[in-house]
Amino acid sequence: MTRGWLAALGLAAAAIGAIALTTLPRAAADSDRPRLALLTSLPLLLGEQFGLEAPRSEAVSRIGRDFTIAPIAVADQASLAGHSLLLMAHPRAQPAEALVELDRWVRGGGAVVLLADPHLAWESSRPLGDRLRPPPDFADTGLLAHWGLRLASGEAGEGSLRATNSDCTVRERGLVGVCRVGRGSARVIADADFIMGTGEDAPRRLALLMGQLKAESPR
Repeated sequence: MTRGWLAALGLAAAAIGAIALTTLPRAAADSDRPRLALLTSLPLLLGEQFGLEAPRSEAVSRIGRDFTIAPIAVADQASLAGHSLLLMAHPRAQPAEALVELDRWVRGGGAVVLLADPHLAWESSRPLGDRLRPPPDFADTGLLAHWGLRLASGEAGEGSLRATNSDCTVRERGLVGVCRVGRGSARVIADADFIMGTGEDAPRRLALLMGQLKAESPR
């Protein structure tokens, strides 16, 4: 990922953040609510064309009732400064240096909830090859293994997690992995389609996501 592309993502995140505060429910801008850094390749805050139409995902409105959402473009030290909770919703592959800084941030006491879908079924309106199109699968660059999890895809494209060390436990029949990472924690959900409202199980899985976020919410 080039510096120019990172800069473009940074500008997009800043624009999304400014517009989001005017389009999300009033409660989302309430300074008394916990802050939630959001890193995603999905059009959760704005439509895929970056217009002012309503967000395609109702999940943002649900999350915004309990958290002040702060979009970030990359999971590096500068972007994570001042945050204690991060939602990575089917993120793009992060630069190697950002992965090191993300791991250091978690081990220092940060909490990350990661939606890692091995086969994204949600259909993007952007053409194949468009750099703003969400990736078809989670780009696992070794971070999950470093924390103690292995992600696999079943025959129907459903994700499944397996713990590879004693610091991680797997719940919900392999859908959720919870790891203690230094003084922090990582909670991984092997699905991301539900946050775009795709799938008949989407409401239950959104409730599951809210439970994971609230479990790590700053007290």
